[in-house]
Amino acid sequence: MTGWTRTGHRLAQRGITQAFAIVGLFVLSACSPIHIASRTIDFGFGGSSQPTANQTMTPLTTAGPGQVFGRGPVQVALLLPLTGNAGLASVGQSMANGSRLAMAFIEANPNIAENTTITLRDTGGTVAGATSATQAAIASGAKLILGPLRGDSVTAAGAAARAAGVPLIGFSNNPGAAGPGVYLLSVLPDMEMKRALSYVKAKGRRGVAGAFPSSAYGQALQTAFRQQAVQAGLSPSAVYTFSGASEVSQVVSQALPLIKKGLIDTLFIPDRATAPAFGAQLAQAGVSPADVQIVGSADWEGDTTIAATPSLSGALYPAVDPAGMAAIRADYQARFNSQPHALATIAYTATILANVNTLSLANPPYNPMLMTTPTGFNGRDGVFRFLSNGRSEYALALMQVGAGGASRLEGPKL
Repeated sequence: MTGWTRTGHRLAQRGITQAFAIVGLFVLSACSPIHIASRTIDFGFGGSSQPTANQTMTPLTTAGPGQVFGRGPVQVALLLPLTGNAGLASVGQSMANGSRLAMAFIEANPNIAENTTITLRDTGGTVAGATSATQAAIASGAKLILGPLRGDSVTAAGAAARAAGVPLIGFSNNPGAAGPGVYLLSVLPDMEMKRALSYVKAKGRRGVAGAFPSSAYGQALQTAFRQQAVQAGLSPSAVYTFSGASEVSQVVSQALPLIKKGLIDTLFIPDRATAPAFGAQLAQAGVSPADVQIVGSADWEGDTTIAATPSLSGALYPAVDPAGMAAIRADYQARFNSQPHALATIAYTATILANVNTLSLANPPYNPMLMTTPTGFNGRDGVFRFLSNGRSEYALALMQVGAGGASRLEGPKL
């Protein structure tokens, strides 16, 4: 099992490369809830996420096992990389801060019961560290485990948690890490492809094709593309695999005859790193946005290079609604004197979710029937629900690249 996950850009198999855009969890003030089925489960808070004036918060520093915050009766463990690889530890630290921020919100809001106590445990960014932290959490009476971050660590921690009958909510976007009782609080490739393919089909496009890197993440995207295309009633005109930027021109050359014949009118190029090269090669070949709609992935969100690439202007990509991060950014900066990592909202989300009355105070707590309610949860970054196989579904927005950055083209939908 590989360890990739996405973080505003991506934590690849070989470690951290950049980052990952993903989730959050609650009703925002001045925003209407999005509904799955007949209703969503809201958490009774709107308005500011600021703690009250008499509360103080200090940034979490690199912490050893056992750092605790919150004061509720239900024990919850938060497993994050706080030492080891510096880049990975930086992500973990920001997520820990996000969880602390969420707990302060709970404590400051008189309408929210304080049901949980969070114990932060360091995984060291390794599979062995994640396994050890999971075992320590179980021995200490944790009823729920949040984390870890990478797919391989989630797999190992999930196995230990499942054996003990303790549910786990992991932060990887590797669908292979999910399973009964091991949930992934992240945007998975299937949902990205489903959202984007549904949109282009509704716009009358039928000649879909895709180019995917030969990494584990790229292959997961390719599989999702093929499966979701079939589900949408589309038959891909072509699917290309490449090993790096040096092969982009070769892929474009292969696609060009099909483009000229009108057999490819939509090209999925989800890999953030090579997207500008694809855009440049297509433009050099005389392919205009009117000829081919370029579609990216949620990994494009916030990428300044993509935003500044003229040949990608007009390209689309699915993403969580950016309002979630916008809602906590100022508070995070004020409390921790730094910018939040894109994954801070995941930890914020997970902390609020763990505290929900109907989940934490159930008998048994966090049982599968409640966790997989088809009506879902209305979250910081939009509506989501867990499936019985541990995977998640998100209501995603569609963003469009333009001068100066991306704008929302269409609101969140499943």
